[in-house]
Amino acid sequence: MATTTASPVVTLRSCKNSAWGSVIRLRPRPWRRTFCRRQRLVLKAGANSSRRHKAATGDRLETTPSGVAAGTGEEGEAIRRLQNGPDVRGVALEGETGRPVDITPLAVEVIAESFGEWLRVELQLDGGEVRVSVGRDPRLSGPRLSAALFAGLARAGCSVFDMGLATTPACFMSTILPRFSYDASIMMTASHLPYTRNGLKFFTKRGGLTSGEVEGICDRAAWKYVARKMALGGGGVRGTPPVVMRVDVMSAYAQHLRDIIKERVAHPTHYDTPLKGFKVIVNAGNGCAGFFTWDVLEKLGADTMGSLHLEPDGRFPNHMPNPEDPTAMSLTRGAVLDHGADLGVVFDTDVDRSGVVDATGAAINGDRLIALISAIALDEHPGTAIVTDARTSDGLTRFIEARGGRHCLYRVGYRNVIDKGVQLNADGVETHVMMETSGHGALKENYFLDDGAYVAVKIIIEMVRMRLGGLEGSVGSLIMDLEEPAESVLLRMNILGEPKYAKQRGIQAVETFKNYIQEGRLNGWALDDCGDFSVSQGCLVDTSDHPIDVDAYMYRAKFVDEFKGNKLGWVHIRQSVHNPNIALNMQSSIPGGCKSMARDLLHRYLLASGLNDFVDIREVQKFVN
Repeated sequence: MATTTASPVVTLRSCKNSAWGSVIRLRPRPWRRTFCRRQRLVLKAGANSSRRHKAATGDRLETTPSGVAAGTGEEGEAIRRLQNGPDVRGVALEGETGRPVDITPLAVEVIAESFGEWLRVELQLDGGEVRVSVGRDPRLSGPRLSAALFAGLARAGCSVFDMGLATTPACFMSTILPRFSYDASIMMTASHLPYTRNGLKFFTKRGGLTSGEVEGICDRAAWKYVARKMALGGGGVRGTPPVVMRVDVMSAYAQHLRDIIKERVAHPTHYDTPLKGFKVIVNAGNGCAGFFTWDVLEKLGADTMGSLHLEPDGRFPNHMPNPEDPTAMSLTRGAVLDHGADLGVVFDTDVDRSGVVDATGAAINGDRLIALISAIALDEHPGTAIVTDARTSDGLTRFIEARGGRHCLYRVGYRNVIDKGVQLNADGVETHVMMETSGHGALKENYFLDDGAYVAVKIIIEMVRMRLGGLEGSVGSLIMDLEEPAESVLLRMNILGEPKYAKQRGIQAVETFKNYIQEGRLNGWALDDCGDFSVSQGCLVDTSDHPIDVDAYMYRAKFVDEFKGNKLGWVHIRQSVHNPNIALNMQSSIPGGCKSMARDLLHRYLLASGLNDFVDIREVQKFVN
């Protein structure tokens, strides 16, 4: 196992009225002072201990059954397995081979209730009103699970405000926008995953929850789940529906985006319609992004004729709403060229990610999108650091450095990338951009929030400024000198056996890769140091004074030709937090380099270590052969 510098654990006695059990462990995060206090909760509940708290339904006593503690047994573990890094995700509808429904109304209810209880501790409220907004994407399971979500929050004594169909960024902004300013928000979505899935994302005013915080909430929810199933003989949401107030946050959020465009463009002749004369195509993928067309672009004067899949449809019949999806990008490219548009924008389901197509039809996502936003940010903030996940190319690093920026490669996971940026700023390192190759993009100027609509707004503002400044070419011209890798490959290896063992087996496989390199069993391979930002050992280990908790194991390693001494490329191996598999990303600067690296790993790592006993390596074998 990799060793990381750990913050000291301070053990405090809980207040007698706390719903969180007898001991609360707090991990100090001094660098999080930007967002106030952020704590990781490790909960301990003794057997036969009792919990009492007030809720909308009145006082009641809920006792942890003997032996259940923090949700022991397979049913309790099923709730814990719903944790997906800083989110909760699971199967909500029948239809997936080998994947039973696991995010049920009862599961959602107990997780929501546990979140509400956690909020009271986090906000240090004892009896005061806790106001929580809730939004959802158009998935078919949304209405039924929303009812359970409302019930769980009400049981925790929260006042519930229903945003209806909404976006993830709008949920966070509901805690910021003056007309609302809720204490917290939950978005029900499974992002780009199939329509059968669903999940939850959690926010307070200081941003999204950490993986450790969600782990604590799921621990609490696990024993609630087991206790309630035992009491109800199979489970189900109890009681009368809670009182829920319907609110329109999306209109206020759209106005917020419009105001940003008008103020920053400051058009000299038509201030209120700065997009007049521009054609912009939006591909909403039947998710939540239709509002961006009619409530943002059209009200600013843009022509959006030819936009695609704007109406919400929880079956996603045309393609998955995902800026990484080849079909989504291809259809958008076709619409841009057919209508002579200046720009096309592709959103994911809940609009926290985006990608664009420029006027020439060039797809701008992944490294290209990071390069474009970096170019804009470095023009506004010379010398700023840019944080990305460690799957980005060497060419992107050279692109950023050529413009005077500094590139920090870090762990995969949008929350990891954002938290690293927050940490660097708190430590005095100016960092304005935090982006993943998946399209999650957060900016310091926008509350460190990954907001696909805001990223699109930044690009649209730059597009208008270029025309006002008399510059020719599309926004894609800003990244003409970005060097692309010769090859880029993604392979996946499924973890065999029962799901409850998948996480530990994934860690074993990834750690074996690191150990083989460090023990000299893989000559020619070396762990990348990943930049001068207290990051080492393949971009996993954070050596800063206050390191971010590791939520999944992963390493980036470079491969050097032992005879010629030149770097052939790099590999990034990681355990997935979405599914029981291991992802293997490879990039090479020469044709055939990825196959050479895969062949070497197949024989000297996967087969030599015996990992093929519980890891399905057929995709690697097929690629090599």
